[in-house]
Amino acid sequence: MMTLYSNLPTLDLHGIDREYAKILINDFIYDNYKIKNKKVIIIHGNGQGIIKNTTQVTLKTNKYVEEYKIDNFNTGQTIVKIK
Repeated sequence: MMTLYSNLPTLDLHGIDREYAKILINDFIYDNYKIKNKKVIIIHGNGQGIIKNTTQVTLKTNKYVEEYKIDNFNTGQTIVKIK
């Protein structure tokens, strides 16, 4: 399946617990900030919404995140704009 953002760096959190997800998200954002990537994708799925919520809360407090939003075409992923 071809996605609209297939050329962007992606972090897939399927099967990851909440605490480990926070670490992975922050590391992923920082790594992409360092190499000057301006936009990334975090795949959290929908499920019960636990990892989706954890993703939103983690991004809200990350100083390298300029903005983020749930993808309009796939609510199981979040598009992140990095400072």
